[in-house]
Amino acid sequence: MQRKETMAAQSTATRWLVEHGPRELELLFRAIVYHPSAPVLITDDEGNSRDASVGAGNLLGIPREKIIGHGLEEFVEPSFKPVISKRWNAFLEEGQQEGTLQLVGPDGGPRDVPYVAKGNVLPVRHVVVLGDKGNVPAWVQDYALYLMDVEGHIVSWYAGAERIYGYPSFEAVGQHVSFLDRDEDSLLKLPEKLKRAESEGHLGTEGWHVKKDGSRFWANVITMAIKNENGQLQGFARVARDFSERHERDEKLRRSRARIRPIPSQSTITGVVSGEFDRIPEANDAFLELTGYTREDLLGGALHWPDLTPPEYIPLDEVAHEEGLRFGACTPFEKELIRKDGTRIPVLITTAVLKLSPFRWITFVQDLRERDRIENVEEDEVDPQQESEEMVGASAALKRVLRQAEVVAPTDATVLILGETGTGKELVARAVHRMSPRKNLPFITLNCAAIPTGLLESELFGYERGAFTGALSQKIGRFEMAHRGTLFLDEVGDIPLDLQPKLLRALQEKSFERLGGTRTIPIDVRLVAATNRNLAQMMGDKLFRSDLYYRLKVFPITTPPLRDRPDDIPILARHFTKKYAAKMDRQIDKIPADTMRALVDWRWPGNVRELENFIERAVILSRGPSLRAPLAEIRHDALEVLGSATLEQVEREHILRVLKESGGVVTTAATRLGLHRTTLNAMMRKLGISRKDL
Repeated sequence: MQRKETMAAQSTATRWLVEHGPRELELLFRAIVYHPSAPVLITDDEGNSRDASVGAGNLLGIPREKIIGHGLEEFVEPSFKPVISKRWNAFLEEGQQEGTLQLVGPDGGPRDVPYVAKGNVLPVRHVVVLGDKGNVPAWVQDYALYLMDVEGHIVSWYAGAERIYGYPSFEAVGQHVSFLDRDEDSLLKLPEKLKRAESEGHLGTEGWHVKKDGSRFWANVITMAIKNENGQLQGFARVARDFSERHERDEKLRRSRARIRPIPSQSTITGVVSGEFDRIPEANDAFLELTGYTREDLLGGALHWPDLTPPEYIPLDEVAHEEGLRFGACTPFEKELIRKDGTRIPVLITTAVLKLSPFRWITFVQDLRERDRIENVEEDEVDPQQESEEMVGASAALKRVLRQAEVVAPTDATVLILGETGTGKELVARAVHRMSPRKNLPFITLNCAAIPTGLLESELFGYERGAFTGALSQKIGRFEMAHRGTLFLDEVGDIPLDLQPKLLRALQEKSFERLGGTRTIPIDVRLVAATNRNLAQMMGDKLFRSDLYYRLKVFPITTPPLRDRPDDIPILARHFTKKYAAKMDRQIDKIPADTMRALVDWRWPGNVRELENFIERAVILSRGPSLRAPLAEIRHDALEVLGSATLEQVEREHILRVLKESGGVVTTAATRLGLHRTTLNAMMRKLGISRKDL
């Protein structure tokens, strides 16, 4: 009895879906094809436009509202009307067509415009894409539209789906949708995907699909849940497109967008805009003031995004649109907006799709005009000069490190760089990034010891406006900045114990939530971590989680201290001398033999960073072509006084001496030692150095 009731309920839902589904599928279809500003028409069998894009209005020189309800023959040269009538009849029989129309241009004169037409993407619905400036847009393609019941069985199958997949309707209807996607991993996740589409309203995915002839293509798929007036699930509408040729282009566009440096955290959300498709019926006062428009300009949906978008940013908008349909929101990206007076302003855009309707959008706009004034204070952003630096040296120990970096770089494996302070751990991280497939993508750094404990979580994951007292604007965290690139976490051993589970979760699930937020943000980040602390010992002392330790230690690389690579000291000394002499516009081409001997003999407890700072001081003191170094700081008898002192004692004496020379000012001493102030404070506590010792 229960089985019969279930089958009856499914039959009722299927009948409802067949009757009402095409309307929902048409709305989903419009959400996809309508966004580009290219000239797009959706027509019926009579050739009358049921909808038209802003680009079509611009091409014909009339508002899009005056195109809807009219046929193409009304916009062609009179002598061309018999031709278009004959072509239209042929198009209805063949299902697709390409050619050239003789349209009446905005100036009233004739204009030859190419077009591509795709028939019956839905019953009695066809797509005509006109060429702008003599070319049909490169993104023009066919669309596979079909309806599925609540379990994923195909209920309706339209002509576009038949053209793409090769299956006629009688072969597709009744089959489970899994027969189009034979990837084992995707099949296992199919029930989960349908559940997500049901709960979130719609879901976007991409992957390899299989045609009837056995060939594969890269499919971009949008699945929308269809519910009745009582909110009960009746089935799913789906649109699939062949992105095989566009796939690589999209990746390049995403990489180019990702290379744009994210805005500083001080920037604030200025504008909030909502609307349907490309229309902007609603905007807050801040957005209107930013763009110079008034509320009267919004009346009747007269203002559209293409009116505000320079042509060169259309590809970025298209990528953002695709991400919005797939993930619910796009990765923030920079662009320019055209103000009403014709001037341009730089902004950062984040667009979100309403969960229950892929046709309604909310766009957040951040004003970037003040960025240049404040961006120099961002200490942890990518420094082009640093990024170009190479590890200097020819020792076997250094070559071993570089070989390890070269081996792991092509993978996405997490790298843990271990070593003493000043051994060049960040340079190794940059080398891994430069040799990886992500080399043209962001390299974002964060020194976990330099950020106060209470602020580290917001630095990593960002926060939403109002997440806590003082959170007056949204902040993008380092994980989000590093999307598709590399995130380098220096001093990872200083991450508080209570924050470590959230970091582990983000690494394992490749997603996170901002503080105060509810939306899960997917990320594609390659993590490189570094520390000078003994994480294994910290794990034993319950100061570092074992699961996070093993998650980080996928591929460990240990940077050798400078005392273990004395052969590199002369090379480094000459390198730093040349570097700082050029900066100070001095000509220093000689390092005396006794100076070089003293440099090689010193153990350099601060490693390469200490050597670099020492050479910089030497260049400052030099007045001629020969390097004049303050050898008293590193003379042999300093070591003789220490006798058989341990490395810890050497470090303590060295730090004490620099502190005394700096007048007890920790910040000054840290600069001379090449350390962050917080790192020096931590070392002083570890070595038992206090004010009374100075």
